[in-house]
Amino acid sequence: MVRIAPSILSADFAALGRDIALVERGGADLIHVDVMDGHFVPNITIGPPVVRAIKRVATKPLDVHLMIEEPDRYIEDFVNAGASMVSVHVEAVPHLHRTVHFIKKLGAQAGVVLNPATPAASLEDIAGDLDFVLVMSVNPGFSGQAFIRHSLEKLRAVRGVLDRAWSSAVIEIDGGIDLSNVGDVVSAGASILVAGNAIFGTPDPEGATRALRAAAVGSPTRA
Repeated sequence: MVRIAPSILSADFAALGRDIALVERGGADLIHVDVMDGHFVPNITIGPPVVRAIKRVATKPLDVHLMIEEPDRYIEDFVNAGASMVSVHVEAVPHLHRTVHFIKKLGAQAGVVLNPATPAASLEDIAGDLDFVLVMSVNPGFSGQAFIRHSLEKLRAVRGVLDRAWSSAVIEIDGGIDLSNVGDVVSAGASILVAGNAIFGTPDPEGATRALRAAAVGSPTRA
């Protein structure tokens, strides 16, 4: 099953409630929330108070991506604020097994994120514990970047690692996803598609969400 997760990083922050309602009407399955601290990535976005506000208006689960240093210090705050899914970067966490199980203990789904230059092999010792893996198909920090084509090979490599571990984890992809590549990423193994500019950068976020879902559902999926 393919799920669409519009990223509010590209939404109108002065009208988040409106924009979230639009994409939910368009068939969004999740609301993707990018949290950046200006240290791990060169941008600063939002914290738990904004996630709590989003939770009050969103009817779909919140998928919170922590692009921050020392994420262990803040995970509980984000889950308490309403995160249903929490992902942390393998590059930012020294004790990944402990962090993943802490997320699960709090009642959220636990994911690990791979930057474009981080190999799929880094997941081998944690694959069986994960609910999902988030593959970055741009270098994290800013919306509107171009899709890195090598990410298709990364998706296949991640799926191979998960399969060898008999893991039921699903693969999410984030970065430059639009109608031109949605079929390719689904065919390569992604089943959660994060899209920001391709949805909120259009005059009709509701229609763009619907179009992305139609293109994804019409794509051949990995066997």
